[in-house]
Amino acid sequence: MRRGRPVATPMLPLLLALVLPGPTVLSAPAEGTGAECGKQPLSDAVPGSRIVGGQDAVVGSWPWAVSLQLRRPGSNFAHVCGGVLVNENSVLTAGHCVTGRENLYSWRAVLGTHNLQKLSRHTVKRKIRSITVHPEFKRETFENDIALFALGYAVRYSGHIQPICLPPAELPPGLENGTECFISGWGRTSEQGDTSAVLREAQVEIIPYSTCNGSESYGGLVNRNMICAGSRFGEVDACQGDSGGPLACYHAGTDKYYLIGISSFGLGCGRPAYPGIYVRLTQYRAWITSKLLSSTAGNPVSIPLTVCLTLVGMVLV
Repeated sequence: MRRGRPVATPMLPLLLALVLPGPTVLSAPAEGTGAECGKQPLSDAVPGSRIVGGQDAVVGSWPWAVSLQLRRPGSNFAHVCGGVLVNENSVLTAGHCVTGRENLYSWRAVLGTHNLQKLSRHTVKRKIRSITVHPEFKRETFENDIALFALGYAVRYSGHIQPICLPPAELPPGLENGTECFISGWGRTSEQGDTSAVLREAQVEIIPYSTCNGSESYGGLVNRNMICAGSRFGEVDACQGDSGGPLACYHAGTDKYYLIGISSFGLGCGRPAYPGIYVRLTQYRAWITSKLLSSTAGNPVSIPLTVCLTLVGMVLV
């Protein structure tokens, strides 16, 4: 791979290759629990249950996590990308996840799940009604790498299914450069490793733009519509299969999680000086709001279909 202008790899399975005990299971509140965005009804019930490092996630701890799956030969579905529930009808993900995969009937969204190989009674599956990719998405540079999936019909909120908060016009102090930011997904657990059937999680730090885009790192590949997160020393990161998943930051003042980023790309997985690159959500509030209104109203949503898969040197999730 080139230095100075490294080849990007759409990523985001989590680089959390740790041998840990099985996941904790918390008692769920009654089904049908109403939703206040950015809350964890199950995790919030247990003091000290928030993440401090890479590990298997606690069941129900990230209720906005969505597995976006494609139908394979034989009618089986396979996880392709992560997604984030933002209201009862809508899931945000990465635009590059849809490149070359535009057939609505090939997709499904799986919500409220923890182990993709052992779906529980809390799991909900939805067909996809429409997909909108940002009209200025550039597959060569991953600029504007964001898309919206409109679900076939609304989900019912529960302890296992909740929406995350979108960033407000005025960010709460310290949110975008705070220390309590987390990634989660079902992607690879190492750069050349296997994907994880169980949802994984890790705490990450927001890497300053000047550091991330400097000559010793991405060297100009990162723009102000992107945000860097991970570890300065590598080892904790997202990887292939986690694209489209959330960079969620906790704000103590409001006691809520906000969606600060969408997993987009990176050079390898967990390499020192090359943290994960995420779509900076604060730059897309107007676009997201307009598409959410269209989605909720049931209006048809268009998707650019003229895409090319000749991504030289890049490995799609």
